[in-house]
Amino acid sequence: MAITSSSGLLKTGVVGSTIAGVCCFTPILVVLLGGLGLGAISGYLDYVLLPVLALCLAILAYGVYLHRRERAACCPPQANHPEPR
Repeated sequence: MAITSSSGLLKTGVVGSTIAGVCCFTPILVVLLGGLGLGAISGYLDYVLLPVLALCLAILAYGVYLHRRERAACCPPQANHPEPR
């Protein structure tokens, strides 16, 4: 399934960033991996989670960019409502 709309990119970026952020800043994965007997892998989580967080934030930024661009193309500013400075 391809995500082509700006709202889809926004949702994907927010959900992915939230999940990656929770996994980075809380010991959820360390506890889960330890419970499964895979605690040795927990040393390598930063090599995966930080790039995933960066990727999700980039997707979010691109979605915001596309959303603002679509809104500007859809609804150009009117002459009697000047843009704020």
